[in-house]
Amino acid sequence: MDDQKYLYVSDEEKHAVRRYQFGDKNGIIVAGGNGEGDGLNQLNLPTYLFVDRQQSVYVSDWYNHRVMKWVKGAQVGIVVAGGQCSGYAQTQLSYPRGLFVDTLGTLYVAQWGNDRVIRWPQGALQGTVVLDGNG
Repeated sequence: MDDQKYLYVSDEEKHAVRRYQFGDKNGIIVAGGNGEGDGLNQLNLPTYLFVDRQQSVYVSDWYNHRVMKWVKGAQVGIVVAGGQCSGYAQTQLSYPRGLFVDTLGTLYVAQWGNDRVIRWPQGALQGTVVLDGNG
């Protein structure tokens, strides 16, 4: 839920994220919704979400091994972390799960596949491991 009391829900079956106003039963698609895939207008099993103060939606795109940012009103997303297939390099993610974006725009991603948390400063081409579970 954002600070304007909109509720955001990831729909894993329709590969989309919807935003609901209080009392709204249908919601509107704010990310994905163009079928399963790896295009910039698609998601493949969206799981965890983070919504910033500008109502941009960050989505952990599970099977695409990336985190996407969808600016409010955008028809396509921006890859802000990963997207280079699953792997252990600092340019890759492996099954991203939980996310958090701080006030400087730095993204923190917990990865299921790598058992670690990686930090991606805004605009960076690779992340830095901040916590490694070593399995």
